[in-house]
Amino acid sequence: MRRMDDLEARRRALLARCEEQRLEVAYRLAQIRPMAQLGAWRRLGGGRSGSNSFAWIAAITGLLLLFRTRRVLTGVTWITGLLALASRATALLKVISQMRSLYGAIKAARSAAPDRHETNISGH
Repeated sequence: MRRMDDLEARRRALLARCEEQRLEVAYRLAQIRPMAQLGAWRRLGGGRSGSNSFAWIAAITGLLLLFRTRRVLTGVTWITGLLALASRATALLKVISQMRSLYGAIKAARSAAPDRHETNISGH
């Protein structure tokens, strides 16, 4: 019976320890609840939490980075690639535009100047 009493005492001690840990976890979860955090942020912000759009953008970006890091980094890579491509396309369009205007100026100058190759056939 001594063994059974020891096991029962150990069981009660473990149950008490589990209850303490459960209460500690519940307390910590209550501290980090989203509504509690929003209330704390509102108190810190002086009640004007909805007026600062930059703070909302930063918060959403932080959440995206927190939960979807790989997807966000992939998106950032795509966006930088597209911006580089757009920059190169803009430079290419600028060069083409300059070449077209140069060609138009040369064409206008040729049509305005008398043609040197036309000679009077009867005058040798």
